[in-house]
Amino acid sequence: MSMLTKLSFRDLLVEECDRISEIDPSQYIEKVWRYLDREYQLISIDYMEEDWPDGYEKYRDGLKETILAGGVAIGAFDKEERLVGFVTLNSSLFGESAKYVLLDSMFVSNQFRNYGIGKHLFQKCTEKAKEWGAEKLYLCAASSQETIAFYRSLGCVDAKEVNKKLYESDPRDIQLEYELI
Repeated sequence: MSMLTKLSFRDLLVEECDRISEIDPSQYIEKVWRYLDREYQLISIDYMEEDWPDGYEKYRDGLKETILAGGVAIGAFDKEERLVGFVTLNSSLFGESAKYVLLDSMFVSNQFRNYGIGKHLFQKCTEKAKEWGAEKLYLCAASSQETIAFYRSLGCVDAKEVNKKLYESDPRDIQLEYELI
Protein backbone atom coordinates (compact mmCIF):
# COMPACT_ATOMS: atom_id res chain seq x y z
CA MET A 1 0.00 0.00 0.00
CA SER A 2 1.45 3.37 -1.00
CA MET A 3 1.82 6.30 1.37
CA LEU A 4 -0.79 8.29 -0.59
CA THR A 5 -3.49 5.67 0.03
CA LYS A 6 -2.88 6.03 3.77
CA LEU A 7 -3.56 9.77 3.68
CA SER A 8 -6.66 11.89 3.41
CA PHE A 9 -6.78 15.26 1.64
CA ARG A 10 -9.25 18.03 2.39
CA ASP A 11 -9.64 21.78 2.60
CA LEU A 12 -8.41 23.32 5.83
CA LEU A 13 -10.78 25.47 7.84
CA VAL A 14 -9.62 28.87 9.07
CA GLU A 15 -9.79 27.65 12.69
CA GLU A 16 -7.35 24.84 11.80
CA CYS A 17 -4.51 27.08 10.62
CA ASP A 18 -2.59 26.63 13.90
CA ARG A 19 -2.27 22.95 12.97
CA ILE A 20 0.64 23.68 10.66
CA SER A 21 2.66 23.42 13.89
CA GLU A 22 2.23 19.63 13.41
CA ILE A 23 4.49 19.81 10.34
CA ASP A 24 8.27 19.47 10.52
CA PRO A 25 9.41 22.04 7.91
CA SER A 26 13.13 21.38 8.42
CA GLN A 27 15.26 20.85 5.33
CA TYR A 28 18.94 20.46 4.58
CA ILE A 29 19.87 22.78 1.73
CA GLU A 30 23.12 21.97 0.01
CA LYS A 31 22.76 24.26 -3.02
CA VAL A 32 20.59 27.18 -4.11
CA TRP A 33 19.98 28.96 -7.39
CA ARG A 34 21.25 32.55 -7.52
CA TYR A 35 21.23 35.07 -10.34
CA LEU A 36 24.90 35.90 -10.91
CA ASP A 37 26.59 37.34 -13.98
CA ARG A 38 23.27 37.55 -15.86
CA GLU A 39 22.35 33.89 -15.42
CA TYR A 40 21.11 31.47 -12.77
CA GLN A 41 23.86 29.41 -11.17
CA LEU A 42 23.87 26.78 -8.44
CA ILE A 43 25.95 27.81 -5.46
CA SER A 44 26.73 25.79 -2.34
CA ILE A 45 25.40 27.08 0.96
CA ASP A 46 25.47 23.90 3.10
CA TYR A 47 22.65 25.06 5.39
CA MET A 48 20.23 23.28 7.70
CA GLU A 49 16.86 25.07 7.82
CA GLU A 50 15.58 23.93 11.21
CA ASP A 51 12.24 25.74 11.25
CA TRP A 52 9.80 27.72 9.12
CA PRO A 53 11.92 29.87 6.74
CA ASP A 54 10.22 33.16 7.63
CA GLY A 55 8.72 32.10 10.95
CA TYR A 56 5.73 29.95 11.86
CA GLU A 57 3.45 32.99 12.32
CA LYS A 58 3.98 34.17 8.74
CA TYR A 59 2.73 30.86 7.33
CA ARG A 60 -0.12 30.47 9.84
CA ASP A 61 -1.30 34.03 9.21
CA GLY A 62 -0.89 33.55 5.45
CA LEU A 63 -3.12 30.49 5.58
CA LYS A 64 -5.81 32.45 7.42
CA GLU A 65 -5.59 35.36 4.97
CA THR A 66 -5.83 33.02 1.98
CA ILE A 67 -8.91 31.23 3.30
CA LEU A 68 -10.65 34.43 4.43
CA ALA A 69 -10.02 36.02 1.00
CA GLY A 70 -11.75 33.14 -0.81
CA GLY A 71 -8.66 31.09 -1.58
CA VAL A 72 -8.08 27.53 -0.52
CA ALA A 73 -5.67 25.69 1.74
CA ILE A 74 -5.56 21.95 1.17
CA GLY A 75 -4.18 19.68 3.86
CA ALA A 76 -2.78 16.16 3.79
CA PHE A 77 -3.57 14.13 6.92
CA ASP A 78 -2.16 10.82 8.14
CA LYS A 79 -4.29 8.04 9.68
CA GLU A 80 -4.07 9.74 13.11
CA GLU A 81 -5.47 12.92 11.49
CA ARG A 82 -2.13 14.71 11.96
CA LEU A 83 -1.46 17.39 9.36
CA VAL A 84 1.58 16.26 7.35
CA GLY A 85 1.43 18.72 4.44
CA PHE A 86 -0.47 21.64 2.97
CA VAL A 87 -0.67 23.91 -0.03
CA THR A 88 -2.37 27.29 -0.45
CA LEU A 89 -3.86 28.77 -3.58
CA ASN A 90 -4.98 32.40 -3.75
CA SER A 91 -8.19 33.04 -5.67
CA SER A 92 -7.32 36.45 -7.16
CA LEU A 93 -6.63 36.34 -10.87
CA PHE A 94 -3.80 38.53 -12.16
CA GLY A 95 -1.61 38.97 -15.21
CA GLU A 96 -1.50 40.74 -18.56
CA SER A 97 -0.73 37.84 -20.91
CA ALA A 98 -2.63 35.10 -19.08
CA LYS A 99 -4.97 34.58 -16.15
CA TYR A 100 -2.67 33.55 -13.29
CA VAL A 101 -3.44 32.45 -9.74
CA LEU A 102 -0.76 32.22 -7.07
CA LEU A 103 0.21 28.91 -5.54
CA ASP A 104 1.33 30.71 -2.41
CA SER A 105 3.01 28.07 -0.27
CA MET A 106 3.50 24.34 0.02
CA PHE A 107 5.11 22.32 2.78
CA VAL A 108 5.34 18.61 3.41
CA SER A 109 6.63 17.39 6.75
CA ASN A 110 10.26 16.24 6.52
CA GLN A 111 9.62 12.55 7.24
CA PHE A 112 6.76 12.46 4.67
CA ARG A 113 8.73 13.79 1.70
CA ASN A 114 9.39 11.76 -1.46
CA TYR A 115 6.11 9.83 -1.28
CA GLY A 116 4.19 11.88 -3.87
CA ILE A 117 2.33 14.05 -1.33
CA GLY A 118 3.58 17.33 -2.79
CA LYS A 119 2.70 16.17 -6.30
CA HIS A 120 -0.81 15.24 -5.15
CA LEU A 121 -1.28 18.61 -3.42
CA PHE A 122 -0.04 20.38 -6.56
CA GLN A 123 -2.55 18.42 -8.68
CA LYS A 124 -5.37 19.44 -6.36
CA CYS A 125 -4.32 23.08 -6.88
CA THR A 126 -4.44 22.71 -10.65
CA GLU A 127 -8.00 21.35 -10.42
CA LYS A 128 -9.14 24.24 -8.21
CA ALA A 129 -7.38 26.86 -10.37
CA LYS A 130 -9.15 25.52 -13.48
CA GLU A 131 -12.50 25.78 -11.65
CA TRP A 132 -11.71 29.45 -10.99
CA GLY A 133 -10.99 30.09 -14.66
CA ALA A 134 -7.22 30.44 -14.36
CA GLU A 135 -4.95 29.60 -17.27
CA LYS A 136 -1.71 29.27 -15.31
CA LEU A 137 -0.40 28.76 -11.80
CA TYR A 138 2.23 31.27 -10.65
CA LEU A 139 4.84 30.27 -8.08
CA CYS A 140 7.52 32.17 -6.16
CA ALA A 141 9.55 29.06 -5.39
CA ALA A 142 12.27 28.86 -2.77
CA SER A 143 15.59 28.70 -4.57
CA SER A 144 16.90 25.43 -3.13
CA GLN A 145 18.07 22.93 -5.74
CA GLU A 146 15.56 20.30 -4.51
CA THR A 147 12.59 22.68 -4.53
CA ILE A 148 13.23 23.89 -8.06
CA ALA A 149 13.88 20.33 -9.29
CA PHE A 150 10.54 19.26 -7.75
CA TYR A 151 8.55 21.99 -9.49
CA ARG A 152 10.34 21.47 -12.80
CA SER A 153 9.57 17.72 -12.59
CA LEU A 154 5.89 18.66 -12.48
CA GLY A 155 6.21 20.75 -15.64
CA CYS A 156 6.78 24.22 -14.19
CA VAL A 157 8.88 26.58 -16.31
CA ASP A 158 10.33 30.06 -15.80
CA ALA A 159 7.51 32.59 -15.61
CA LYS A 160 6.94 34.27 -18.96
CA GLU A 161 5.33 37.22 -17.21
CA VAL A 162 7.06 38.09 -13.93
CA ASN A 163 4.82 39.67 -11.31
CA LYS A 164 6.95 42.60 -10.13
CA LYS A 165 5.35 42.88 -6.69
CA LEU A 166 5.80 39.16 -5.97
CA TYR A 167 9.36 39.19 -7.31
CA GLU A 168 10.31 42.17 -5.16
CA SER A 169 8.90 40.51 -2.02
CA ASP A 170 11.86 38.07 -2.22
CA PRO A 171 14.19 38.45 -5.22
CA ARG A 172 15.93 35.17 -4.29
CA ASP A 173 12.77 33.20 -5.13
CA ILE A 174 12.53 31.67 -8.58
CA GLN A 175 9.45 32.87 -10.48
CA LEU A 176 7.77 29.89 -12.14
CA GLU A 177 4.53 29.14 -13.93
CA TYR A 178 2.53 26.07 -14.80
CA GLU A 179 0.16 26.00 -17.74
CA LEU A 180 -3.26 24.56 -16.95
CA ILE A 181 -4.30 22.45 -19.93
